Amino acid sequence: MENQYLKKIIAQSPEDLNVISACCSEGRVNIKDVKYLASNKIFLMSILRLSKEEENKNKQINSIIKFEFINSSKSKNIDQKNPNLSLELLTIDIFKKEQNFEIIMLFSKNRIITLSAEVIEVTLEDQKLENDKTN
Repeated sequence: MENQYLKKIIAQSPEDLNVISACCSEGRVNIKDVKYLASNKIFLMSILRLSKEEENKNKQINSIIKFEFINSSKSKNIDQKNPNLSLELLTIDIFKKEQNFEIIMLFSKNRIITLSAEVIEVTLEDQKLENDKTN
C-alpha cells in the first residue's frame, strides 16, 4: 500500500497564498460548497483539485480552503441561486487596499469572488483523495 498523506498549507503572506493558488488552479468548485460565515469572519470553499505536487497529476483531492478575518465577500457573474453551478478556479490574487487586503478568486467565464480581509490567514486542507485505488 502506497503511503498517502493529506496536506495542510497555511498562508500568512502573499507569497504563501501564491502556493495555495498554484495548487488549486483548475480546481472545480460547486456554488453549494461555498460559505461565508459573516459573524465568524470565515469564508469556506470546498474544491476538487488535481494533485499538482505529486507525480500522478491525475489524482483528484477534495480540499477545503478556509479564509479567516474576512470583513466582506462579493461575487460577480455568479448565479448563487444555482447550487449546482460548477466553477473552475483559475487563480487567487491578493492586493493591499488601504489597511485591508483584497483576495480575488478568479474563475473561468469571468466569474469572480472578492474577499476583504484584515490579515492574510488562509488554510488549504486536504480532506480525502477521490478515485483513490490504493486500499
